[in-house]
Amino acid sequence: MPVHAFIDESVRDQRYLLCMTLVAPAQLTPARRELTSLLLPGGRELHFKKEKEPRRRQLIDRIAALEVTTAIYLGSCTRKTEEDTRQKCLERAVTDLLAKNAHRLVLDSRDHRDVHDRGTLQRALGYRPSKTELTYEHLNSTAEPLLWISDAVGWCFGASGAWRRRTSRLIDSITEL
Repeated sequence: MPVHAFIDESVRDQRYLLCMTLVAPAQLTPARRELTSLLLPGGRELHFKKEKEPRRRQLIDRIAALEVTTAIYLGSCTRKTEEDTRQKCLERAVTDLLAKNAHRLVLDSRDHRDVHDRGTLQRALGYRPSKTELTYEHLNSTAEPLLWISDAVGWCFGASGAWRRRTSRLIDSITEL
């Protein structure tokens, strides 16, 4: 079955964490509807780092009930190697997406740094037959609620302990690079 993928990242303690959420086409609308219902009045996005702890618990419990899965890609990094580590994680994620016959990949935009992602994506897809049908784009997280899942799961995974346990149902794979 084709899937859509949504990627966001987190960096903690010299660990780069790329979180990719996979959503079946039939679940796109219900998941978006549920996520937007979680916004506070006047809110434009959910961003886990900015939320207070009680609200984080409420949000992750509701997110964990969605019919989605996530894949985590981890790599060690320093401030100088962070971008290289991201690109290695992204290349591996694209390889995994191609094996799943993914149709669409949305990455949380990092503005001028999106050019690095585009180069990696073009190289990774250039080695595959043109029939992959995988399209990709960078969007601001205010434009795509499904990016909020990757943000939340990535934050919780990076926080470890009880936070990581709250997301365990969602995490399908963890890949160390």
